[in-house]
Amino acid sequence: MKLTFFPSAVLLGLLSTTSAWAQTGKTSYRFDFGAGSVAPGYRQVLPSATYTAERGYGFDFGTTVTALERKSKDALKGDFVTSSKPFYFSVDLPEGNYNVTVTLGDAKKATSTMVKAESRRLLLEKTDTKPGEFITKTFTVNLKSRRINDTLSVGLKPRETSKLDWDDKLTLEFNGSNTCLNALEITPAPGAVTVFMAGNSTVVNQEEEPWASWGQMIPRFFKPGVAIANHAESGLSLGSFLGSRRLTKVLSVMKPGDYLFVEFGHNDQKEKGPNDGAYKSYTERLQLFVREVKQKGGIPVIVTSTARRNFDEATGKNVNSLGDYPDAARKVAQQEGVALIDLNAMTTTLYETLGVEESKKALVHYPANTYPGQDKPLADNTHFNTYGAYEIAKCVVEGIKANKLGLVRYLETDVPAFDPAHPDAPTKWQWAESPRTTVAKPDGN
Repeated sequence: MKLTFFPSAVLLGLLSTTSAWAQTGKTSYRFDFGAGSVAPGYRQVLPSATYTAERGYGFDFGTTVTALERKSKDALKGDFVTSSKPFYFSVDLPEGNYNVTVTLGDAKKATSTMVKAESRRLLLEKTDTKPGEFITKTFTVNLKSRRINDTLSVGLKPRETSKLDWDDKLTLEFNGSNTCLNALEITPAPGAVTVFMAGNSTVVNQEEEPWASWGQMIPRFFKPGVAIANHAESGLSLGSFLGSRRLTKVLSVMKPGDYLFVEFGHNDQKEKGPNDGAYKSYTERLQLFVREVKQKGGIPVIVTSTARRNFDEATGKNVNSLGDYPDAARKVAQQEGVALIDLNAMTTTLYETLGVEESKKALVHYPANTYPGQDKPLADNTHFNTYGAYEIAKCVVEGIKANKLGLVRYLETDVPAFDPAHPDAPTKWQWAESPRTTVAKPDGN
């Protein structure tokens, strides 16, 4: 592959025409769900409010809810919409960061809810309320657009064009055995710190079950004030991330104090051009990413590639299959004086601790007929399921702490310290599966 550089002056020229389109349109909403009295300043949403472009919001993708009303003086909590099946609610919004506040609960019955955004980004783990108990939670969510300026757009792959991450609306998935949604408030959060992510299939927001990545799990670990903007995509290397104008896109919306986490290697090692290799094009491109982010006032963080599950069963050790790429990433971080999260070392420890057989439970290993249309077993040693992705996101959180990044003050306090040598038991993992499934593995391996 030909090594393509985008000099700083060229990149800045591409970014100079960031258009005002992202600031147009309505950006704040207050929704009161149910058929009862409407709280002052809120807009009533009935079960019949199916999403249409004309309305600009509503229940989406054919999912339905029922409205229930309780006798209460509290207009906001006295009625709600509910379903025992997953349902989606979408709102048209321009690109940017938003604070999203949900109120959940029921005066008479227990509830159970998980909340995800867009392409299955985890916002709220399974959360239960007792009868008469309500919770209000706020998340900061990033919405992105493929548009860079009046003439440039991100070069999406065909399979990306239908992803919820790339449409022109915010979509929330409410999923649980008895979700009771009382209210939803959306307000712009222009001052939020944005954590951009550049990577491949181990980082991208995987839209369909049973596939998952650490990048879509990590929003759960941050308080309001930090938005995760995941620009990774399956099958990409540093070179193809650059070539599809994704770094240009990130830089076009990055502000001083934002972060870029960079994890590549799985697909880079397959590039066999004369200048390719861990200590050639891979190193040079990593240096380019670091340089460009610094010039924008951002904070680059280099993340070594997650290990593949590749056991020597005789020794119980997981054998490195990524060659010199993890080492090259470590050296660039040291030379450039930037933070390093050694995810390759941590995932190796994680797999070895789980063991040869148990480690399969962190990846997409499922017998035939586990998912619709799956007539053959799935046995993928690179891509994670939701349990594995969640455990690896915890590794990233520990890396943030170890590097004493400014993000530490935004981390949620309800998650104990994590050691990949002492992972959570797979049997304790709880995940409400989203409706969309596929047996097609992500690009790359």
